[in-house]
Amino acid sequence: MQRSTAALLGLGFMAALLGIILIAHDSPKKPEHAAASVSKSAPSALASAPLTAGRAPLALDAGGADDAGALPFTEGFETFPDGGKVPDLPDSAPSEVSFGVVQFAYQGSQFAGSDARPKEQAKQKANEILELAKHDFVAAVAKGDRGSSSDAGRIPRGVLEPPIEYVLFMLDKGALSPSVLDTPRGFWIVRRND
Repeated sequence: MQRSTAALLGLGFMAALLGIILIAHDSPKKPEHAAASVSKSAPSALASAPLTAGRAPLALDAGGADDAGALPFTEGFETFPDGGKVPDLPDSAPSEVSFGVVQFAYQGSQFAGSDARPKEQAKQKANEILELAKHDFVAAVAKGDRGSSSDAGRIPRGVLEPPIEYVLFMLDKGALSPSVLDTPRGFWIVRRND
């Protein structure tokens, strides 16, 4: 009995380790950009940018010899949906935040199942749930897809794609994204917890 329990625990550990490795390998990494000054209109870019436009699927960054072993970057998510450049985060922005997310996967998004809804249906559902999230974020999380969480943990700068990171890190504590965000993993409604 003890051997079978130990074997099951060992298999569980190996499965968890493999999952972590796969997630770490597929996590996009923000490329290093040349230093640029933050535009005085950066906060207005957040308010005026339509953050739900469609983007291309995952593509690997070719990179040079110095980039050997770099994590893949998600092509098509390096600018705002309107094509505008994402400003650098100001020095006053935190180095990491705690956040919650309501996720709606669609066909072609990362980790989407074979039964994932079409992109337009996912966008429509996300926009409907955005209204609920404004009043009751926990209830909105319950209506989201797998991966939704009112407390997804802490995330440092440089992990998310630049436009998504900019929106999240520019939110005030406890604030909700003003619109649905199109990410490589599906549509997101994000809340900055702290």
